[in-house]
Amino acid sequence: MARMRANSKHGHARDQRGGGFWDRPLLINLLADVLLLAGGVLLAWAATMALQRLPVLPLKQLLVATPLDHVSRAQIEHTARDALSGNFFTVNLETARHAFERMPWVRSATLRRVWPDGIELTLEEHRAAARWTPLEGEARLVNQRGEVFFATSGEALPVFAGPEGSAARVLERYREFGAGLAASGRRPVAIHLSAREAWQLKLDDGVVLELGRDEPKHPLAERVHRFASHYAAASSAAAARLPGIAVVDMRYPNGFALRGKAALSPRGNVGPPPPDSRPALHSRPASAARSSASRNPAYAPRPRVEVTTVQPLVRLPGSDSQPPRDGLAEAA
Repeated sequence: MARMRANSKHGHARDQRGGGFWDRPLLINLLADVLLLAGGVLLAWAATMALQRLPVLPLKQLLVATPLDHVSRAQIEHTARDALSGNFFTVNLETARHAFERMPWVRSATLRRVWPDGIELTLEEHRAAARWTPLEGEARLVNQRGEVFFATSGEALPVFAGPEGSAARVLERYREFGAGLAASGRRPVAIHLSAREAWQLKLDDGVVLELGRDEPKHPLAERVHRFASHYAAASSAAAARLPGIAVVDMRYPNGFALRGKAALSPRGNVGPPPPDSRPALHSRPASAARSSASRNPAYAPRPRVEVTTVQPLVRLPGSDSQPPRDGLAEAA
């Protein structure tokens, strides 16, 4: 009896200390389950890799579902060779979609499987609306949605220029200005938005419109309408004094001023205006310039830009035109 009690106490103490790993069935079963799961995953991965290499349902054709104007067959074939890997079941359509969307002129791409061995490709091309300011020498275009993309085109497109991110605004204004100029028979071929929010248009006959900044009391649409309504009569009346009109300044509240061709740049292009393109209200006397030069030999007065002919401000009937709101002085 004493021996039995001693053995019972010894077994109870061993149970309290805890047995080894092989004495714990729960841990053994858990380890077996983990190993079985890992083996199944590895087996499935190996089967997938083997299935990709087996000639089972290989891809044999790429069907282009949309007519294309700018993307060539050679470009599609070159992209497909790199992007479409695997067979009918294992090909990664999302990776292939991104590859096709990186092609020039492609705005979006959609792919779907066509049983038993084909892929159908749907491409949406950009529709160019204008040329945009080049970036680091690369040509850029604006599509009909106002999005900028890298591409070249031989089409006769209007030219847009403006701060980065303003392409959609410039396109919207271009359409608005085109509709407002329809009554005059003219259309814009270039439009520039400066960093100071000043607008400038170049028309198809070479005339440049200085519209200035949009203001609630004198919106741009009103200035364009004023030009379309009165420019023909004003230019005919000024033909004797101003045979070649180059610039029409629309920044006056109730009229506009006509300038001769010398007011344009030598190349006749619409470009970004200088930070302050407005003439000063009071010019500095030549004597003051000479005295400054005598005091400082490094001082050199800025050369004066000569304008051959400037027509006085055109006043509209029933209006009393004032100088422009931004302080522009009328040249005489």
